[in-house]
Amino acid sequence: MSISFAISSSPSPPFRKPLPLHSPSFPSPNLKTLTLTPIQIQSRRTTTTTIARSTGGDSADGPDRLISALCYFYPFFDGIQYGKYVINQFSFLQTLIEPLVPAIRVYKSFPFNGILVFVTLYFAVVRNPNFSRYVRFNAMQAIVLDVLLIFPDLLERGFDPKDGIGLDLLMSLDSTVFLFMFVSLIYGSFSCSLGQLPRLPIVAEAADRQVM
Repeated sequence: MSISFAISSSPSPPFRKPLPLHSPSFPSPNLKTLTLTPIQIQSRRTTTTTIARSTGGDSADGPDRLISALCYFYPFFDGIQYGKYVINQFSFLQTLIEPLVPAIRVYKSFPFNGILVFVTLYFAVVRNPNFSRYVRFNAMQAIVLDVLLIFPDLLERGFDPKDGIGLDLLMSLDSTVFLFMFVSLIYGSFSCSLGQLPRLPIVAEAADRQVM
């Protein structure tokens, strides 16, 4: 209201007679002396710097660490029978493995548990892009470890001595396989709990080729 009132109430300017175009008081412009001054428009360009931060495919958060650490129990449970000689010789091994005995009994109670865990890890974890590469790599290492147990198993089936040097060789082979699985379990699980990437000998390169 105030703005419209001010506009309507302002007195109209007095009438002035227009000046002629060639009047002395209104000189005509000289086109030759006119110079056009270019208008320089300075534009400020705002540069936005984007810093891309990548955690990397081998980094892991809490759930990834837990899943990866649990994967290494799978080959150890499958290879526990190879420790039947060395566990009886060293009491500290019995103390370390005793908390795992209930889980081992549950795992061994059903003969197809090994196959089910293998299929689950390979198709639901390793081949699942929803999991990070960290989880898929550790799962694949655990699978390769379990596959390697086929060779001592075949050797035991074809070579079953009852005594003598043959039995000593078989005991040494079984103990070596068990210790390798046991060290792989400790190293793999402990590294995963710290968020580090464990690379086990023999199996790491094979896992790399399967995990893209």
